[in-house]
Amino acid sequence: MINIVWYSEKRKNILLLLKEGPRDIDRIKTSLNETSRSIMPQIKKLLQKKLIVQNGEDYCLSEIGELIVENIEPLLDTMRVIEENKDFWITRDLDFLPQHLFSRLGELGHYLLVEPDLNRMFELPREFKDNILKSKKVSCFISYVHPQVPSLYLELADKGVSLSLFMTNMAFLKLKSEYPKEMKKILSSSDVELFLCNENVPLPTLAVTGWFTYLCFLNVEGRYDHRDIISFDESALLWATELIEHYRSKSERIYFPYVKAERR
Repeated sequence: MINIVWYSEKRKNILLLLKEGPRDIDRIKTSLNETSRSIMPQIKKLLQKKLIVQNGEDYCLSEIGELIVENIEPLLDTMRVIEENKDFWITRDLDFLPQHLFSRLGELGHYLLVEPDLNRMFELPREFKDNILKSKKVSCFISYVHPQVPSLYLELADKGVSLSLFMTNMAFLKLKSEYPKEMKKILSSSDVELFLCNENVPLPTLAVTGWFTYLCFLNVEGRYDHRDIISFDESALLWATELIEHYRSKSERIYFPYVKAERR
């Protein structure tokens, strides 16, 4: 069964195509850009192994076929995510990710790797800033404070953006001591909520909005090398939202002048 599914790209593509619904041979050939001569032997093997069945002129997945496709898709998605930028992923520190999200890394979908611009190293990445300023709702986790972040959050607060900020203790203390005026203005907005995470999470930045997610990872040496990823896929938004909620469960809300929720 493993050989049938994995040792033929054509058979694998047929199974993935039929997950979308029944197809006759002409639609299969058109969708996969194949000829009858190349595709029919693979269809016969799938029929023999009971992975697909034929109803009239249409082919569709069998129950076993549906089960197999449902389980190979996440693996294929994960392989694609990693293979697109293999050097990036093998040098990332991902130990902090909860196991259930680490195993679903493929849900980041079709993403863009944002490389550092040496001429703009001291500026926020344009892909991040331009898109976040267009958002109406933003959730951010930060452990690394970029010098332009306070003014960005203040701009979002002034625009009435619903803003949830999650940060490590070190990030919070840095913002509190070095940007007191900005923090006071940000937290005076009724649309802003601040949470202090009880764990020291090595995640420089995670931003989730209604239409994109932005992720910064440390490398295996524990350094932030300004190589980030941005994704607009719905699956990436859901994945990142789960990660935010994971940290929400480990955080306490802080009110200005920096009083924890239970003491307010």
